Amino acid sequence: MLSPLLAIAPATVSWSPKVAVVMIVCNVIAIVVGKATIKHPNEGAKLPNPAFFGGMGHAALLGTTSLGHIIGIGAIQGMAARGML
Repeated sequence: MLSPLLAIAPATVSWSPKVAVVMIVCNVIAIVVGKATIKHPNEGAKLPNPAFFGGMGHAALLGTTSLGHIIGIGAIQGMAARGML
């Protein structure tokens, strides 16, 4: 019953250092965008070393890295579909 649906699913990319670099770059971009656009990035629980994380609080860092992973998944899948990874 699920066989036809699984047949049309795109092939996944196996992990490689290139995939890791794409994910890291996407997370850094999301953190930079979040730092520039979040009105109160230092609200909530503090991180162990706030200077290392740009003065962001726990919630802001979690939100920006979540967005970075979503962007990274799209970038990795898109680059894999074009044959770049």
